[in-house]
Amino acid sequence: MRPSGSATAHLPVQKRRILGLFRPYWRSLLSVALLVVVSSLVSLVNPFLIREIMDVALPQGRTGLLSLLALAMIVVSVATSTFNVWQTYVSAKVGQLVMHDLRTAVYAHLQRMSLAFFTRTRSGEVQSRIANDIGGMQVTVTTTATALVSDLTIVVATVIAMATLDWRLTIASMVILPAFVWVSRHVGDERRVISRDRQRQLAVLSSTVHESLSVSGIMLGHTMGRSRSLTDTFAEQSRKLTEIEVRASTAGLWYQSTIWVVMASMPAVIYWVAGLTGSGGHMSISLGALVAFTTLQQALFRPAQRLLSIGLDIQSSLELFGRIFEYLDLPVDVAEPESPVEPAGLRGEVCLRGVGFCYAGAERPTLQDVDVTVPAGRSLAIVGETGSGKTTLSYLIPRLYDATSGSVTIDGVDVRDLSFATLTAAVGVVSQETYLFHASVADNLRFAKPDATDDELVAAARIARIHDYLTSLPDGYDTVVGERGYRFSGGEKQRLAIARAILRDPPVLVLDEATSALDTQTEQAVQKAIDAASAGRTTITVAHRLSTIREADEILVLERGRIAERGTHEELLALGGHYALLVLRDGEMAAAAGPVA
Repeated sequence: MRPSGSATAHLPVQKRRILGLFRPYWRSLLSVALLVVVSSLVSLVNPFLIREIMDVALPQGRTGLLSLLALAMIVVSVATSTFNVWQTYVSAKVGQLVMHDLRTAVYAHLQRMSLAFFTRTRSGEVQSRIANDIGGMQVTVTTTATALVSDLTIVVATVIAMATLDWRLTIASMVILPAFVWVSRHVGDERRVISRDRQRQLAVLSSTVHESLSVSGIMLGHTMGRSRSLTDTFAEQSRKLTEIEVRASTAGLWYQSTIWVVMASMPAVIYWVAGLTGSGGHMSISLGALVAFTTLQQALFRPAQRLLSIGLDIQSSLELFGRIFEYLDLPVDVAEPESPVEPAGLRGEVCLRGVGFCYAGAERPTLQDVDVTVPAGRSLAIVGETGSGKTTLSYLIPRLYDATSGSVTIDGVDVRDLSFATLTAAVGVVSQETYLFHASVADNLRFAKPDATDDELVAAARIARIHDYLTSLPDGYDTVVGERGYRFSGGEKQRLAIARAILRDPPVLVLDEATSALDTQTEQAVQKAIDAASAGRTTITVAHRLSTIREADEILVLERGRIAERGTHEELLALGGHYALLVLRDGEMAAAAGPVA
């Protein structure tokens, strides 16, 4: 991943990408622009009405004209407010739709990322990009475009109106504008750096909260006596964020305060200049025109000041957009084929030919030259010491990773040529780390098959030997499992995961330590259920407990990523090699542990 700061090196490209986000809504934006222009122009009518009141209606005592001009001022105010309401509504809607598109695009892109990305990225960092970074752009995205068009229109129209009244006073009023530009550029650069620091610190804080306040984090903190230490760490990170927020709030404050002082002083300057340009005791501009001019002059500096603020917001948002685009530009290393093969039906023959795999940055390959064929409906067990590559091998079949060499095929079709929909329908996975959503049991099961009927849920749960337990609960299948399923024991969660996989009814079933958390009695029951469910389907089992794979049609013994031995349970025992040693060690450990609660 590129460092966040590199995003600022390509600002023109970045700005084009930002504008591209608004392209689908150009019609709405056009209507907003028209409303803004009309509203801005209408609001400039009032100073001229004031001039007529002071120079004509009041001095000449024309009450009818005075009433008409006063009524016109009220109508202008009502019209301006109405236009503002509509433009605010439309622009806010467009802005929120753009944010929705951006959030969805980031989430969808992350869904396409391989398992490797998430193993090296803190989940709190990912959440911060979606929540904090995109959330931080809300004001800019929803109001900046409207404010920019509105204020630019007002500035241009006001300058023209001022020049119409008196060009000399207009020139005097323009003296301060270069200072506005300088302040905007100077403070904007400062804000962009602060924005980058703030988002990084927010990501750190989010990661800390996510990790330490999860159920697992709380249990670890309490049992290790580190609750106070975690609180101190959080406090330190929060203090750093506080310092950055103070810097963000005060960046360029003195510059802006100077501008405000000058703005407040400008009417005095205008009156002074108007007096100097007069002759013989008479000013070159009427009193009404002078009041109208100062009104316009104040109306000029307000949008100019807003343009300064908008410029600062844009500078800060460019850093946020850069961080989001950084995620959107992450390469997808496990990509769906553009023209996938769509077989009429898959029987489930799995074949690995010359398969090798190496993790990024690893000193040696995790798998090397693995050749194995599992005929449809047969079973393969994979065993070996920790770190021998068993789980990695099982990940290659559902394409959680892609083999770095060789090929993995199902019924002769390379898994890289299958669509994700076809592949996920063909391969069901039960991993050693069971994950359940904070939802009901039924909802968790239906995650595998959203249209599953209640009878199908019950059938899958019966096979996994969990149905009787679920019906004993007060809410049955409507029981909420809690965060990560913490209302259930490890064995119960794994049986739910098995039921979830069985519900998909895939021709290939991959079980990665699927019974590792079960007690001996439940393990035997579930294994019988799995054996029954495996009839007619290809089953690939990764196991530490060798008692669960004795009946496998073939057993592979991996050592340092290579196949050291292969054969049936009896053949490998008779060989007296690695497998026999593993069986002996497994039996000794089981005898020493006794019954598992």
